[in-house]
Amino acid sequence: MPADSAVSPATGPREKASRAANVMGNRILRGLDRLLRERSLVGADAFFEAGRFPWIAPLEASWQLMRHELEAVLCHRDALPNFQDIISHERHLTSDAGWKTYFLLGYGRQFPRNMARCPETTRLIRGIPGLTTAMFSILAPGKRIPPHRGPYAGVLRYHLALHVPQPADRCGIRVGTEVRHWEEGRSLVFDDTYEHEVWNETSGTRVVLFVDVKRPLRGTARWLNDAIIQLIARSPYVRDAAARHGLWEKGFEQTLRDAD
Repeated sequence: MPADSAVSPATGPREKASRAANVMGNRILRGLDRLLRERSLVGADAFFEAGRFPWIAPLEASWQLMRHELEAVLCHRDALPNFQDIISHERHLTSDAGWKTYFLLGYGRQFPRNMARCPETTRLIRGIPGLTTAMFSILAPGKRIPPHRGPYAGVLRYHLALHVPQPADRCGIRVGTEVRHWEEGRSLVFDDTYEHEVWNETSGTRVVLFVDVKRPLRGTARWLNDAIIQLIARSPYVRDAAARHGLWEKGFEQTLRDAD
């Protein structure tokens, strides 16, 4: 699949219904954010200390294994899907080939072919409690993702830096009022429902292992969050993304066969 070609989008009534469901779902989720932050076992900050999450240490200890598998993926970088090719309703964030993705799983939907190409990465992420989504997030030189907010405070976002171009202070992320820069083999954990933006003002490529995990919560809020995440997994938003990923997979498999 050429670098700038997109996964064929759904059209007509189905896409309209999906968009309407996404809008309504986002309104409902926003209404729950305050409750979830009040019941959070790790607080309600923009960034969180990595040491509060015991599952991070094994990932950092093995980051070079993941980077090795990533290198094989990046050999086919031009064929990888653009973010908006999979998450179609986020086209307002990016419309070019500057943000590539390689999904391992998303809201319980596994992508076995991608996992099979990255067995060590797959083994390591399976040890993350409350895992909902995992992918490699690949940001091209000069790419900027504008300010935006995630839809739901019931999950926290995790980045493990696998490729950080130099100078590192030209490649960063702002969450709320705080700015951080990635360091290879080190982690960032943050609440993506705070306004955030990302930039790579270097001549190199930035890659992170991008993971969403359930926010640790007290009491009944934990059960409520589990139920909502189950609903999200069955939503048109996730079904559409999975269908788009399936179309990409077929094209990618053909690309690999043609290369052999």
